Amino acid sequence: MRILLVMGAGGEGGAETFFTQLALALHRAGVETQAVIGPNEQRFSTLRSNGIETLVLPFRQILDFKTKPGLKARIKQYHPDVVLTFMNRASKLCPKGDFLHVARLGGYYKLKNYKNCDHLIGNTKDIVRYLDQAGWPEGRAHHVPNFASVDRDALPVSRAELDTPEDVPLIVSLGRLHENKAFDILLQAAKLENRPYIWIAGEGPLRVELEQMARDLDVAHRVRFLGWRNDRGALLATADFCVFPSRFEPFGSVMIEAWAMKCPLITTRTAGPLEIATADKDALMVPVDDAEAMAVAMTRVIDEKGLAEGLVKAGWDSYEKAYTEEACVQNYIDLFTRLLAEREQVFR
Repeated sequence: MRILLVMGAGGEGGAETFFTQLALALHRAGVETQAVIGPNEQRFSTLRSNGIETLVLPFRQILDFKTKPGLKARIKQYHPDVVLTFMNRASKLCPKGDFLHVARLGGYYKLKNYKNCDHLIGNTKDIVRYLDQAGWPEGRAHHVPNFASVDRDALPVSRAELDTPEDVPLIVSLGRLHENKAFDILLQAAKLENRPYIWIAGEGPLRVELEQMARDLDVAHRVRFLGWRNDRGALLATADFCVFPSRFEPFGSVMIEAWAMKCPLITTRTAGPLEIATADKDALMVPVDDAEAMAVAMTRVIDEKGLAEGLVKAGWDSYEKAYTEEACVQNYIDLFTRLLAEREQVFR
């Protein structure tokens, strides 16, 4: 089986990270894999240094005369069995051809960009339900969850290097600095529960606003904005617990990364966490936009004897059951194998 993975987004985020990790995981599993990506030097270097032939194309929004013919030429040259596209632009620009075109969706996207696809993959059951309800053809939407793409052997980050005392509770929170991730609620909760230090790893349009908010709430001395980080495993290995405060979250890769790193988890009652987690078992779950409830949950993890240990044990069990790299890759291989066989029957 030959698979070509395609993603036009050049930035950093959850989908971009998973694209890279899935390409590497398929390659490690012995699947013949190539990639086509938008400009991103680090992603290109990571893929190429791990033996994945990678083509960079512009994927610009306007006046782009290179991407579509370049992608078509690479497909003709590589002759893949499956082209797996990520996000809108790559899916829209992918030409039709003698291959199975599957797009992977990590959100509730408009289907106009996916009309040329043969099948769609949603990383939650709720996304698959959305696709069915939006009119996508029956039997052509499939559920394959993500895996936790963290280095489980990572050593903890030095607290001293980030001006954080060794004897204080430490929260790590990861995600794009965007309204949907609700870091404003985390900062408000830190005002109410004033013991933890907080490391926020991520970048985005709200950084300046959030830094100012931390100063206004008088919590800036306990908050560290780390920017985009690729050492999420090491950060979670350092944390006493992880807080995932999103107000909108289709999946929630941070959750399964916390479970994989045996880090107690607090999250919100959004679509992804409600589907994946079990409240008060593998995560404490609080209402969206409720800083007071989040602060109470933080206090519970710090003070309630045995709670953190119980969350870690149940979280690890949830991770091992469904979110390991091996399980995810096998799910993709099994799905592609079945769909290719069905396609061959149709064209006989």
